[in-house]
Amino acid sequence: MGLLRAAGHQLTSDPAAADAIVVNTCSFIGPAQQESVDAILDLARFKKEGSARRLIVAGCLVERFRDEIQAQVPEVDAVMGTNEVEEIVAACEGRRVERRKQPYLYHEMTPRVLASPRHYAYIKIAEGCDHPCAFCIIPQFRGAFRSRRPDSIVAEAAGLLSQGVREVNLVGQDTTSYGEDLGFKDGLARLLEKLAVIETPEKKWIRFLYAYPNRINARLLDTLAAHDSLVKYIDMPLQHASAAVLKRMKRGSSDELFLKLIERIRRSVPGVTLRTSMIVGFPGETDADFEQLCEFVREARFDHLGVFCYSDEESSRSFHLDGKLGPRVIYNRKRRLMSIQRKISRANLRRKIASETEVLVEGPGKESDLLWEARLSGQAPEIDGVCYITDFEGAAPRSGQIRRARITETHDYDLVVTLLQGGGDRSLPPVLGSAA
Repeated sequence: MGLLRAAGHQLTSDPAAADAIVVNTCSFIGPAQQESVDAILDLARFKKEGSARRLIVAGCLVERFRDEIQAQVPEVDAVMGTNEVEEIVAACEGRRVERRKQPYLYHEMTPRVLASPRHYAYIKIAEGCDHPCAFCIIPQFRGAFRSRRPDSIVAEAAGLLSQGVREVNLVGQDTTSYGEDLGFKDGLARLLEKLAVIETPEKKWIRFLYAYPNRINARLLDTLAAHDSLVKYIDMPLQHASAAVLKRMKRGSSDELFLKLIERIRRSVPGVTLRTSMIVGFPGETDADFEQLCEFVREARFDHLGVFCYSDEESSRSFHLDGKLGPRVIYNRKRRLMSIQRKISRANLRRKIASETEVLVEGPGKESDLLWEARLSGQAPEIDGVCYITDFEGAAPRSGQIRRARITETHDYDLVVTLLQGGGDRSLPPVLGSAA
């Protein structure tokens, strides 16, 4: 988007008005592939019904099915893999797209347009992955792990924060490995320290996502606890709790080791919010393995938990394992585990009633402009629950404010709050440039 705008093109979300349509795809699991294919076929009709002259398919699906897309969907004019991002202008202008094998990694000077609301943004600090997880095909499409230079990340973050972004979310396939390829020890902790001291006129939130459990050490936890602007939130996908399943997943560890790690995290970072994700139905997962996972979730009492049904991808190592489970068994296991987590979440949130905390005001809700939404620092955008604002004291809420709030009611995953008078800060400026 940034490259296109920098080249003088106008962006539109209306495919009927577009001269060139770009479909950015995913191929991580089967449902994502199907969603991508459906989007391509749906948007292809605008070459007949709208003004579109070119249809470009980009992203991971191209890495996996480049030849098939070009052969089976004649409406597609160009394809771009994950390393060919800089070819987007050529693709949209009808020029030849050069296929590139050099691993792509953007930097602070790369033109950028925020696709998120203007008060929060994502910064990718690394690309690729070196972990051998049997269920995952990301390394095949994204390449080996490679980190951006810390000064590049700090410069991008400072630019975003100076434009009014209030919350910066650091992402990568494994953020806790950040800097290892550059020879840095405790690379993520050092990066967080640099980001924490960026001067801003208002409060800021800095969050990192996707922590690998065996990379969480004392230095990282101490850094997280030491700086107010670093959100006390750790997203640590564990994938399972049975040592036998984790071994087949090529991840290792066990429920006992995970519980010790969780205890250490909570002791080192008071008030920390913990999020994880699990995969149910992995090949060879027995009834006993699943019961062990359920008991682990009951004992760990995560604040947020995502559960995924195992997807049997042909190019993954796990595709060749025996002990495959049927889709009904897998789906029922997902439902049961989420039922356990729903009760835990409800109990965790109930303990917050009548407490006061800071929230980031999002704006009007998705279902009604009359009901505004906000988030606790322990609620990451797009993946966790939200706070519904039903009342406020003093000034009316505005998007991008960080305000004090009192929690008045809770549900399974969401909360209801009243914004309090004072204790907040100014909202975003009326006009904000969208380029990073």
